[in-house]
Amino acid sequence: MFSYARYINQNGLNPTYVDAFGRTKSVERNQSLQFQKISMNLKGWLFDPKFRYYYFFWTANPNMGEGAQVVLGGYFQYRFDPAFIVTAGVMPVPTTRSTNYTFPNWLRNDNRVMADEFFRGSYSTGIDAQGEILPKLHYRVALTNNLAQLGISAAQLNNGLDTVSGAVWWMPTTGEFGPSNGFGDYEEHEKLATLFGAHFTSSTETAQEQPGVNTIENSQIRLSDGTLLFSPNAFNTSGSITQADYRMAAVNAGMKYRGLYLEGEYYWRWVDDFVVTGGTVPVDDLYDHGYTLRGSVMFVPKRLQGYVTGSHIFGQYGDPSEIALGVNWYPFQRKEVRLNAQALRLDHSPIGSNVLVAQVGGDGWVFNTDLIVQF
Repeated sequence: MFSYARYINQNGLNPTYVDAFGRTKSVERNQSLQFQKISMNLKGWLFDPKFRYYYFFWTANPNMGEGAQVVLGGYFQYRFDPAFIVTAGVMPVPTTRSTNYTFPNWLRNDNRVMADEFFRGSYSTGIDAQGEILPKLHYRVALTNNLAQLGISAAQLNNGLDTVSGAVWWMPTTGEFGPSNGFGDYEEHEKLATLFGAHFTSSTETAQEQPGVNTIENSQIRLSDGTLLFSPNAFNTSGSITQADYRMAAVNAGMKYRGLYLEGEYYWRWVDDFVVTGGTVPVDDLYDHGYTLRGSVMFVPKRLQGYVTGSHIFGQYGDPSEIALGVNWYPFQRKEVRLNAQALRLDHSPIGSNVLVAQVGGDGWVFNTDLIVQF
């Protein structure tokens, strides 16, 4: 079970922004209280410990009244060998660190740092293989329907089945990086733990298979000013893109030692081979890159953690950035209950939705406080 309640205040954002094509748009600011999310999981093995199952039920209560409020899913898994574990079902596409089974061991509750949110894929149905191929060296490779399937029907998918994503990561010093290789060092490693990783993803995406902006765990291909690539008249010309090829690479390096955690991740994204209808668009391809930095320290062991995250995107249609300062307080000196409070300074955010702390075009301050209960 994972759940949390949230207070969010986005009134510090400017009420409007101007996109890269001169269009003035409203920023959908929000100040509210929400019982934001409930995630219930059922997992175990059947007949043989090598054959495992995992089912989940998610809600996104800020989307109440929309089709994107609830999602059900799961997967089956068979563990042939520690070096070869096969999974089939709904899974995170391993485009970045945050989509490679690291949740819920994050610093910022369930909201990602800006560049991670901008570049990543999401959840889709597929099959993957993973394992430890050499001591301390792990891999995962997945074939999925698309980058983000939650919230769309089978009829909306293209017929390609050509989304391929893979990750390799090496933990040379201790062979581990904490629970689920997550962010932060709540466990306070006595020996220096290190992690180095790389990800690569390729997919052909179409306009009709894009989930709604507010769909649970949604990711959309956007220009660096926040414009949806597949939206009608995206470039303020007569043309609209209906299909494109997406390729993305990411590398990361991190360390944990006695409550101190530092990590950086860099991303590169190429989008090209556009299929255009209704006229023309002014470019043949897109290239964006950027980084995310995370750092945290345990001020009081098992009780109080402080963190800072920073992010910057270098794009063809803007160079947005974000910095966040936050704390996690564990009142029972256990990870099952924590209070998260953070302040974010957004500079022309290219991401946003009902369930995120940011809004597209957001420029200014956002504050949120989350009470998280998980067990």
